[in-house]
Amino acid sequence: MRIAVLGGDGFCGWATALYLASKGHSVAIIDNFVRRLWDHELGVQTLTPIRPLSERLNVWHQLTGKTIELFVGDVCDYDFLSSTIRSFEPEAVVHFAEQRSAPYSMIDHKHAVFTQVNNVVGTLNLLFAVREIQPDCHIVKLGTMGEYGTPNIDIEEGYLTVEHNGRKDVLPYPKQPGSFYHLSKVHDSHNIMFTCKVWGLRATDLNQGVVYGTVTDEVMIDEALINRFDYDEVFGTVLNRFCAQAAIGCPLMVYGRGGQTRGFLDIRDTVRCVEIACLNPADRGEFRVFNQFTEQFSVLQLAEIVKRVGEQMGLPVEIDHIPDPRVEAESHYYNAKHSSLENLGLKPHLLSDSLVGSLINIALRYQDRIDPALLAPQVNWRHARNERRIGNDKLKQPFITKETV
Repeated sequence: MRIAVLGGDGFCGWATALYLASKGHSVAIIDNFVRRLWDHELGVQTLTPIRPLSERLNVWHQLTGKTIELFVGDVCDYDFLSSTIRSFEPEAVVHFAEQRSAPYSMIDHKHAVFTQVNNVVGTLNLLFAVREIQPDCHIVKLGTMGEYGTPNIDIEEGYLTVEHNGRKDVLPYPKQPGSFYHLSKVHDSHNIMFTCKVWGLRATDLNQGVVYGTVTDEVMIDEALINRFDYDEVFGTVLNRFCAQAAIGCPLMVYGRGGQTRGFLDIRDTVRCVEIACLNPADRGEFRVFNQFTEQFSVLQLAEIVKRVGEQMGLPVEIDHIPDPRVEAESHYYNAKHSSLENLGLKPHLLSDSLVGSLINIALRYQDRIDPALLAPQVNWRHARNERRIGNDKLKQPFITKETV
């Protein structure tokens, strides 16, 4: 297939682009490198050193003989995006090109507005471009399990059968997003569902859980292809943060009681889920929703796993409970359905002690790049404006827009 990966320089996008190319698909990456700019804005760096995208693609071509096309530009620029769709003529578009951090969206007014404008406008541009130029193209959109929140009932895959006053209907599952970022994803879902209904587009919303791991078969080919390992409190995921803390002897910082439960999956399953969705497209006019995760863990369960594995590796690992900067239930019911992708052929990789050990080893290998000041939470959901602390100096970081690139 001809598959365009929007946001192909990011964590999920890079692994997905390489995986799809390795499977024989014709792949194009569309990116404007703003993810790298956010690191600069926040004063952080990915734990693993990332090469420039052009260098990564050249190494990939030299080692595999496979070419991945590159289109540099902003999906919020409709003229650029539409001309790219017209040039590449994709059969499927995988849409990762969004600001994906809940804490980033909660820093202050500018970051909240930027997140929603960037995410919603970029998705709207894609919908209009596909309708105008490539109407049979299948849109595979990365959503998030965070759209659902933590309801006290089972979470279905996108839709819920409702009986009310003697009548029955199948309706979109109620959304309880937990940040301005998650709200932007809800807006995306509504816009995609609407355009599928009125324009006959075809789309799959992959409501993804928290992704762990950095290694896929393709990334392992060469050091130059290494993927991101974000550990800071804004973009770093919880398991990455715990592994980085274990590596430098910092207590594992569990927010509140640690009962917050979410769905998780290996990056190797992320890339496979995307291909499954592409190879099994939605029908014209269909807005399909898959819950994309393989296991459920609480924050405290993950901390206990990292502590156990770290101690087996000879590391003195402690767990520390700190006040939760987020507004969320610290103990709740959570049972989300996730059978659709497995029914289409997904063979899940489950979290193991060996995988956690490998993540800790990556953190140990690059521990000189870990800044302990970036591990503690500095963005508080209850504050309308947050100031980030870098090192010992309290700095009001300038807001950097994509136009700065």
